[in-house]
Amino acid sequence: MKTKKNFLKGPLTDTQLLMTITIGIFVLMYLLAIVFLQGGFLHVQQIFDMLNDNASLIIVSCGLTIVMITGGIDISVGAVTSLVVMACVLYLNGGGNVFMSILLALGIGLAFGLVHGFLVSYLDIQPFIVTLAGMFFARGMTTILSVNPQKAEHEGFTKLRETQIIIPWLGYTAKNGNVVPARIEIGVLVAIFCLIVVFLILTFHKLGRGFYAIGGNQTSALMLGINVKKTRFFAYIFSGLLSGISGFVLMMHTGAGNATNAAGMEMNAIASSIIGGTLLTGGVGNVIGTFFGTLTLTTIKKIVVSSGLNDPWWQSITTGGMLCFFILLQSVVLSRRNKNKKAA
Repeated sequence: MKTKKNFLKGPLTDTQLLMTITIGIFVLMYLLAIVFLQGGFLHVQQIFDMLNDNASLIIVSCGLTIVMITGGIDISVGAVTSLVVMACVLYLNGGGNVFMSILLALGIGLAFGLVHGFLVSYLDIQPFIVTLAGMFFARGMTTILSVNPQKAEHEGFTKLRETQIIIPWLGYTAKNGNVVPARIEIGVLVAIFCLIVVFLILTFHKLGRGFYAIGGNQTSALMLGINVKKTRFFAYIFSGLLSGISGFVLMMHTGAGNATNAAGMEMNAIASSIIGGTLLTGGVGNVIGTFFGTLTLTTIKKIVVSSGLNDPWWQSITTGGMLCFFILLQSVVLSRRNKNKKAA
């Protein structure tokens, strides 16, 4: 099983190896951006801005990583996130309170997770088909709720949204001489909390070991006494819940609901997971790698924009190229690793 966790004893597992490669490439890429592009890359706030803008993506990617480790897929996460944003905005504008809106977000995510998990795990329907249907349903429901953009005008929510953690000593001096302190949004703390929880489950809990076992070899997992259907069911529940949390975090970042909210988020989440070392075939992956995969994806986009290539298709081209590079890299690394194991 590919879940040994001690970096200090023995060789790295496939998960650890791919995660280490991702972290190394991100650090190298960012250092090169500092040397050749400078600008905002010189300031710590650039990292914080990447986290502020992508907190919801990090949360969704954590859920998708769990599903992908089991060998499944969930392409509904972006649409569920969008539905959560619109539903919560309308609820708050209708006189609701912030606490109940959080429960609403969790409830919507949980509902999709339960349905997807049941259909995939207990009825053995292909995950792609199930979550594709979920994606269309969520997008349709979002449009039914409101075709037009809706801004959250709830006073309590506005105060929560405007709350930021300010770190003066990590700020920078602007060209006009004013000191700009570093700022972190509340959503980033939520994303980091979700990341830590998922990491602990995958690393230390028997449920996490079950995810890896199912993705690695379902037959072997059955022989080990793992309840495959129940374990896979929980993977989709996690994905649904994290999509609900992601929706509320996205609403705190944008302050508005829109039918096109989180459009393409599922593709970015898949890309972040793959770049972070998660294999589509299952059994290998880690949310720490996914976190750095998200940062790598965001950094390459910022590098493209800083280079003067402002047209949106350049970001799509570089993202596609980066994804192909990491898939090829994973294939080469794991292929050579397996050959060395057989030779030994």
